[in-house]
Amino acid sequence: MYDIAIIGGGPAGVSAAINARLLGKNFIWMGSRPTSLKAEKAELVKNYPGLPDATGEELSWAFKQHAESMNIPFSVRAVTGVYETGGKFSVLAGNEETEARTVILCLGVNAQKPVEGEEEFLGRGISYCATCDGMLYRGKTIAVAVYDGQFESEVEFLCEIAGTCYVIPLYKGYKGAPAKGKEIIKAPIKYAGGRRVEEVVFKDGRLAVDGVFVLRPSISYTALVHGLATVGGHIAVDRACATNIPGIFAAGDCTGLPYQYAKAVGEGNVAAHSAAQYLSENKGS
Repeated sequence: MYDIAIIGGGPAGVSAAINARLLGKNFIWMGSRPTSLKAEKAELVKNYPGLPDATGEELSWAFKQHAESMNIPFSVRAVTGVYETGGKFSVLAGNEETEARTVILCLGVNAQKPVEGEEEFLGRGISYCATCDGMLYRGKTIAVAVYDGQFESEVEFLCEIAGTCYVIPLYKGYKGAPAKGKEIIKAPIKYAGGRRVEEVVFKDGRLAVDGVFVLRPSISYTALVHGLATVGGHIAVDRACATNIPGIFAAGDCTGLPYQYAKAVGEGNVAAHSAAQYLSENKGS
């Protein structure tokens, strides 16, 4: 079991990982990608202390080099759930489960809002994990809403298992549906059903399904951590970067404005120290 699980590879995650190492904690640093795509694409960053006029690519490289110089590995895992279990936390990523005493969420801004019904039917016919739940739908009819090219292999996996696999690509550059898939170039407006999801509803019609897979780089904060308090679409934290759930902390853009790298790095530092203090205060509990 780890002392801390840090989720997110952006500036806040880098800072939290560096400080966790300096504090001598046993931790794992994970996320869907090792750096922030938003940071990499920044044309010019003029307000980061000590690095005037750095490009986003240069700043991201500096973050990465700093972590590597301290032998801090990054584990590429798309986290789909964080659950409290008897005084510790289970972090789910695919079929892998990681246990930690504390968690630091460095999730960035959640730009993709859940479709109506998505969170309502999560675990009741809607899944975020192809490898976890795919085999439950062997020979059945499913829809796969895919938001990023990194998930195309998972789309193929699901379409090989299902009897009928409707593929809904929601990004540019989709390379085509597998043989048993039907490409649908339109976005769903809601998921509907009774006790379980039964339909994908579009503006001009609806599709009967046994299940839906939603494959995206990030999911809503409250779907990731049930019971997590939010304010204005961001994770609610205090000055110690503590959330409403004891042992879970948050840092960076996910905690709200301003969306600045310096702010994210500072909060990552605070969150790591707060997690360390929490561990010290709760030894043996």
